[in-house]
Amino acid sequence: LDDIIMIEITEEILQKLRPIYMDMLIEIDRICRKNNINYSLDSGTLIGAIRHGGFIPWDNDADVAMSRSEYEKFFEACKRDLNKEKFFLQDFRTDKNYRWGFPKIRYNNTIWLMPGQEKTNWHKGIFVDIFVYDGVPDNYILRRIHLFICYVIRKGLYSFFGRYNAENIFLKMWYGLLYLVPRNIWVQGFNFMVKLSNISKHQLSRHLTFPYVKSKYGMPTVCFQDYIDKDFEGYKFKIYKEYDLMLRTMYGDYMKLPPKEERKSFPLIELKFPNE
Repeated sequence: LDDIIMIEITEEILQKLRPIYMDMLIEIDRICRKNNINYSLDSGTLIGAIRHGGFIPWDNDADVAMSRSEYEKFFEACKRDLNKEKFFLQDFRTDKNYRWGFPKIRYNNTIWLMPGQEKTNWHKGIFVDIFVYDGVPDNYILRRIHLFICYVIRKGLYSFFGRYNAENIFLKMWYGLLYLVPRNIWVQGFNFMVKLSNISKHQLSRHLTFPYVKSKYGMPTVCFQDYIDKDFEGYKFKIYKEYDLMLRTMYGDYMKLPPKEERKSFPLIELKFPNE
């Protein structure tokens, strides 16, 4: 990374990014309302909705979340209703090179590239993350096994990057070995875990290949039962009715502002806006 010029996310760049994020969020909302699909603003975007009435001032991304059953309805709806000239729904089925365990809506004819992702060989547009929640076993031992298997799959998918970006030669070699396993095997393993995780109802749910800080086993499944509308940048989006339980489980005291030194956006190595 020594020879790479970092792009710092300035206030000017944030002002250009936010209409693009809003465009994607409004498209997601339009499709979901048309097809009776439940979703919620999620993570920092949900905090922004509650704490700021819009984007967190220094945040440079956007997130939504759905249960697995709702996402599958959304996936089918996008085949009919997504504006494909402007947007691309990216998951394992639509992008043969994609290796993240959660889908994204990408904005076509744009580029968003973070450090360590120089060799990315999939659609690289500016995106909104769609975090899809699956069930977690109620039994403690099965829950530990479930967590470990998901961890291995996450590392296997990440091995495309890990073989270059790991912090030492031994980890690079380890990721190199994991990369010898074809992507489709990891994807099949992921799909198997999705099916296994949703056989019956569970008290907790999590997105399978994304680590948590506060609650590694996931969020209370009750959060995904009811939704309300919430103003966000002058537009009404859906959020969890139990948003307080969700955010406290995920972050603790989410209404408290972080220290000033932590109020910053992550730099990029390439950024392209539409029509540039």
